[in-house]
Amino acid sequence: MIHDPSSSPWFTALRNGGKKRRLTFRRKAKDENKVGLLPAEGWRKRNLQFIGEVLIPHILCPRRPGGDFGSIPEVDAAGIGATWLGHAGFLLQIGGLNIAIDPNWALWHGPVKRVRHPSLRAADMPPVHLVLITHAHFDHLHLPSLRKIAAEQPVIVPRGVGTLVKRCGFGRIIELDVWQRARFRDVQVTLTPARHWGARMIHDTHRQFGGYLIQSRERTLFHAGDSAIFDGFTEIGNRADIEVALLPIGAYDAPSGRPVHMNPEEAVDAFEMLRAGFMIPMHHDTFPLGGEPIHEPAERLARAAVRRQLENRIRILQEGESAVF
Repeated sequence: MIHDPSSSPWFTALRNGGKKRRLTFRRKAKDENKVGLLPAEGWRKRNLQFIGEVLIPHILCPRRPGGDFGSIPEVDAAGIGATWLGHAGFLLQIGGLNIAIDPNWALWHGPVKRVRHPSLRAADMPPVHLVLITHAHFDHLHLPSLRKIAAEQPVIVPRGVGTLVKRCGFGRIIELDVWQRARFRDVQVTLTPARHWGARMIHDTHRQFGGYLIQSRERTLFHAGDSAIFDGFTEIGNRADIEVALLPIGAYDAPSGRPVHMNPEEAVDAFEMLRAGFMIPMHHDTFPLGGEPIHEPAERLARAAVRRQLENRIRILQEGESAVF
């Protein structure tokens, strides 16, 4: 069973002598991990370069075909399976459950073109028991993709994101604040902090964001969502014995100049801060969202893994490929 989180801390109802007092507003503490919306100096030049050197060339380039890695492997309740769906999307198998995180089968996000056709589509997926969304950005919360897998199962989202998925077809919407937990069967899901931002539009900055610790009786997996490098990875690693960490490595050359994503070397730093057993990268080779070449993040990660003698613990998947631990 999934337990709803506690009621909102923004308002407190006080009772005195059986009479309800007026609700009083309590100012929410500033979130030090939330990156501001203002772009860094030089953003106009960077945006023009992004349009001319990244966006237009990918629009004109033919979309590559998807890969074929066969069927999704069967994983028993004692194992961990991770199948990369592209970008930040995964099908995870843990504790006997099939869990989809940030699935996205879009071919376009506005003028941003997906560089290859999806290798694994919604129709190829086994029944999904639980869905997790890390934050409200369009490339992570893609409503048409969610509707393809929604079948009255629960969906877990950060606080303030539930209204966006209420018409998708999920049976129950659970909103979590950072470090709150929900349980489904034998699997516990905890929302963790991230260094990012969560607004879907400029005006809805109230929406929260984060990653997820996913824990069965014996195994633990971590999906970071989107994040820049920050000290919070150490705390996350201290709270759980993480076996597999899914970490973003792309879009680090942001046209806005805002520090909202990690580069590959920083992702390896985060991996070591987490003290995880294995790392699988994400947020690369799908949508060209940064000024760096589309192939650069994975190549830089591979070089960093060799330099730090971690090549046996960092698994770079192709879209549609699975890894079992």
